[in-house]
Amino acid sequence: MTKLTQSASVIRDDFERNHDQLHAVVGGRHNNPFSILGLHSSGSSRVVRVFQPTAKSVVLVDANGETLCAMERVLPEGLFIAPMPPRLRRYQLKLSFPDGNRIIAEDSYRFPPTLGDLDLYLMGEGSDKKIYQKLGAHLRTIEGVAGVRFAVWAPNASRVSVIGDFNNWDGRSHVMRLHPGNGIWEIFVPHIGNGCKYKYELLDRNGKLLPLKTDPYGAYHEPPPGNASIVFDSNYEWSDGDWISLRSSGTDLAQPVSIYEVHLGSWKRKCDNGNGLLSYRELATELVNYVQDMGFTHVEFLPVTEHPFDGSWGYQPIGLFAPTQRFGNPDDFRYLVDRCHDAGIGVIVDWVPAHFPRDEHGLGRFDGTA
Repeated sequence: MTKLTQSASVIRDDFERNHDQLHAVVGGRHNNPFSILGLHSSGSSRVVRVFQPTAKSVVLVDANGETLCAMERVLPEGLFIAPMPPRLRRYQLKLSFPDGNRIIAEDSYRFPPTLGDLDLYLMGEGSDKKIYQKLGAHLRTIEGVAGVRFAVWAPNASRVSVIGDFNNWDGRSHVMRLHPGNGIWEIFVPHIGNGCKYKYELLDRNGKLLPLKTDPYGAYHEPPPGNASIVFDSNYEWSDGDWISLRSSGTDLAQPVSIYEVHLGSWKRKCDNGNGLLSYRELATELVNYVQDMGFTHVEFLPVTEHPFDGSWGYQPIGLFAPTQRFGNPDDFRYLVDRCHDAGIGVIVDWVPAHFPRDEHGLGRFDGTA
């Protein structure tokens, strides 16, 4: 048997052995694609299986970009299989598209889980005090490859995918890995980064497609009507070390407190832009100067987390870990807090986790349950 016919035999046997699972992948019904996509043993051989619905052809290449073999399209929807040479574990994909564009890409399904046993234990126990560092979208470099790790809690979903411009908003392309012990879904998506827009696509426990959801732990959101979450990697450098040291010492507890409560959107307006709102950075000058001149020791912001209704005061939040985009980005908000501290003004933020609106892209029936 020639090498070519041997490869064809391996692919044929693998396809027949995994026929139902592969059809579930291309149909968006497979709830554990890491068990079938990527590098796996198949009989006495090893194969790589990838789902690339927009690719015209896929070539398997090694870590240096050297061609290993052309992958065979086994399903017209874009499911490709190729045998993997012995001993090699790392591979890349050379993708060719109908418009003539070609790229070399990493495969999300070749990467290991990004959340460790301790992470999962603490999240399951409800005792992780920095869970926002685990859930949401975070820039990571894994095995030398830069990308974004997405993680979300949806214990009653039968399938969760992350979608965005990077996969043509196709929920079949990046189905996430479920950690069944606590309902956390996660995936590492290579080659994307800061500014990437994304949402989650979920099926409920009965396989019904739910409305697309923004990320409950997202750091930044786009305005309506898009309502996508945005990957945001902060590079802000704080300058409030003196304030933090004073607060930690407890010496300020003996001083009188006077709090100025303010709604940032209605405190002051201007007429030279479309919505009349002052930005976080403009407030860092005008509001801070006012509060300082009036002799207040603290400023209390009415809710500044992301919320859908412009007419509200922010008490119906959707993004509880994202300062609203109405006044700027998260680093602009950090700048406002920093300037308050530089002026000796403490900051109190109204944070409202007790209730949220019915907007379908938010927390209501997030995974199909209330």
